[in-house]
Amino acid sequence: MKSVSGKYWEEIKSSNRIIQKIKNETNLSEIIAKIILYRNFDQTEILSIENNIELSNPFLNSVDFENCSIILDESIKNKDKILIIGDYDVDGSVSTALMIKFLKKINYPFEFYIPDRIDDGYGASLRLVKKLCQKKPSLIIMVDCGSNSNEAIDFLNQNNIKCIIIDHHEIFKPYPKTKNLINPKKECDYSTLDYFCASALTYFFIDYFIKRRKLNVTFQEELIYVLLATIADVMPLRKINRIIAINVLKNFDVSENIIFKTIFNIKNIKKKLSVSDLGFIIAPIINSSGRIGDSKNGVEVLIDDNEENKKKILNKLIHLNEKRKLLETNILKIIDLAKISKDNNDIIILKVNNIHEGLIGIIASKIKDYFNKPVIIFTTSGSFLKGSARSTNNFNIGKYIKVALDKKLIITGGGHNLAAGITLKKNNYVLFKNFLFKIYELNYKKNISKYISKLSISAINDKFINELKKLEPYGPSNERPYFLFENLTILKTTILKNKFISCLLKSSTDKLIKSISFNLIDSNISKILLNYKKEISIIAQINENLHISKNSAQLTIVDIIINPIKA
Repeated sequence: MKSVSGKYWEEIKSSNRIIQKIKNETNLSEIIAKIILYRNFDQTEILSIENNIELSNPFLNSVDFENCSIILDESIKNKDKILIIGDYDVDGSVSTALMIKFLKKINYPFEFYIPDRIDDGYGASLRLVKKLCQKKPSLIIMVDCGSNSNEAIDFLNQNNIKCIIIDHHEIFKPYPKTKNLINPKKECDYSTLDYFCASALTYFFIDYFIKRRKLNVTFQEELIYVLLATIADVMPLRKINRIIAINVLKNFDVSENIIFKTIFNIKNIKKKLSVSDLGFIIAPIINSSGRIGDSKNGVEVLIDDNEENKKKILNKLIHLNEKRKLLETNILKIIDLAKISKDNNDIIILKVNNIHEGLIGIIASKIKDYFNKPVIIFTTSGSFLKGSARSTNNFNIGKYIKVALDKKLIITGGGHNLAAGITLKKNNYVLFKNFLFKIYELNYKKNISKYISKLSISAINDKFINELKKLEPYGPSNERPYFLFENLTILKTTILKNKFISCLLKSSTDKLIKSISFNLIDSNISKILLNYKKEISIIAQINENLHISKNSAQLTIVDIIINPIKA
């Protein structure tokens, strides 16, 4: 069935026999068994629902990790000058900070560089590496970048400068000419672990180095930042990432971390840290420096040992993030959602002129979430167009950006399956659009959104909510489940912060439930909630409302289906 946002929704179809088998083997409810089956939880994930699972390093037998470990060990023994190059997003900042924190723990000097989004562009380009080699490093460690920096690596080889690459972006043959390359997206013995972000890979590399060299160093406290980067980079909160999340959230004390404590105090948050806090509050603040500020501040706030300095940088980032939110709101106002819906293209590709390059990714993400389609937003950058892509799970945008690069449709580009960056000549814009449209038409079916089952408001009680809690923490690839609620009437609608909509929904049996919508204020969903008087059906997630004195159930409205006229 088609919703007012243009999405197509259908109920998950599962084998009742297998659901009953899972239910009997695990003593879990039928609804949880259905979700487990649909999401294909492995045995460790199922065990993690009601058991403590210890985190272990999955790379202890990896040749790549040993090769990189040998190079780092040699450089430390030789007292080589080490330079770290990261990326300007949260994953890049955390990866860089992890490497720096480790070197600090062993009292080894370092330098680091985070590219400027506008001046340097993305990644470890030949131009950037040549510039940084004026510092005369003996070893360059590239984190969250470098997988496709073939020219830069050739230059380093020619100048006898060693390198280590720890990255998770799409990588294509020929690989850079180095054996010191950690990336699960290449052909390797750990390719099944391609769901890690660069920060997780960096953490496990450092853990590998500590264990192999038998160093008296602890590093587990840094896992909170690995989880932050995992959520920020929209990596699956599954398998080992799920174990990290469970262990970190269970043991983390906000009051003992100056960054989280400061942000929670400013936001007046008085509860345990959640995945939602990481994704919607903490990550955007750290990310703000890479979007519209000094790109190195995201790293500086993580590594500065002086508490007062840390607070000063953090306050600067919080201010930048508020500025970013205002700019984002103004940009979204000029985007015609109705026209996008009417065009009904499988991929949404837009030019939005005169906006900051650092904001196009977040705008793409907002529109992607609304339409459930891959989105690329371009803006003018000098004589070129710069674009940022956000994709859905069924379309590997990073893969096709590389194909476009090989066809010379774009000048530069790179990323992973869900996000990518692109630069192209203005006169190639239509060619590039048509190229992606054709790719999708030939290789992909229409993306169908799934809900778990139909549900009535009266079925939502403490027991049901506690069952849903068993699958926490929810996040990418383990989203809070969607349910279909039919024949509801909208009551007492209120606009919050000029962005969100709060309302009461009443069932045909007069049951009421508090509901909220975080959809774009100019969207069809918001217009229905504000103006529609007849019965509707909704797709929603069930949450606990923790912002009132007594916890209660609350629906988060994801989409709306207009009920057909009854005969």
